[in-house]
Amino acid sequence: MSMRQIWVAFFTIVTKEIRRFMRIWPQTLLPPSITMTMYFIIFGNLIGARVGEMDGVPYIDYIVPGLIMMSVITNSYSNVASSFFSNKFQRSVEEMVVSPMPDWVILLGFIVGGVARGLAVGAIVTGVSLFFTDVQVHHPFLTMLVVLMTAVLFSIGGFINSLLAKKFDDISIVPIFVLTPLTYLGGVFYSIHTLPEIWQNISMINPILYMVNTFRYGILGVSDINAGGAIAAISMFIVVFYILALWLLKRGQGIRS
Repeated sequence: MSMRQIWVAFFTIVTKEIRRFMRIWPQTLLPPSITMTMYFIIFGNLIGARVGEMDGVPYIDYIVPGLIMMSVITNSYSNVASSFFSNKFQRSVEEMVVSPMPDWVILLGFIVGGVARGLAVGAIVTGVSLFFTDVQVHHPFLTMLVVLMTAVLFSIGGFINSLLAKKFDDISIVPIFVLTPLTYLGGVFYSIHTLPEIWQNISMINPILYMVNTFRYGILGVSDINAGGAIAAISMFIVVFYILALWLLKRGQGIRS
């Protein structure tokens, strides 16, 4: 394929993915905003008034970055997982696989679609947060970098999940039993400095802790971990997951059966 044909193929997949979640926006964009509004009211206003400050900032300000990142993670992941598996279920993915389109174009197309939904929901949640607090971004470039990298990483994760899944129920296993626990234990609602030392050490193996804290550092200027090390770790995960996803796609995992 020529570069022009590759670009057309890539643009077609991305456009299809964006139109897909925009067409059903009451299911893809509205629920996260309502859920996060409840978090802001309950944890921010009601519980936050009793907690006071966390790491020197008001508690409601402290949880804003974590809630934004939580919405980006879940939506970028679920968008790719559900969309690609639907293509598998309808057998339409076979048409892409047997076409001259390179596998990396298929993978990147779905990744960009997941990133678009993740960032869209993140922007909506950010807008909702402005009704409850006035957060000033301390490091704009780092903030955008980490949220983009996180969306890319979990979009790839959703792609891998959809390749390995054999039925629709398999799509929900990872979000329920892996993502949700790791997210809630990833420092969204608390600083790990408030935990006993043994639990602080255990928390350090949670990759989402690094994403949440780096994003928090970009917005508030406070963090429990080193931002540079976190960016390096996220970059490594992206490379490893991308290579794994491309390898699985090339060998037809879950597609050629």
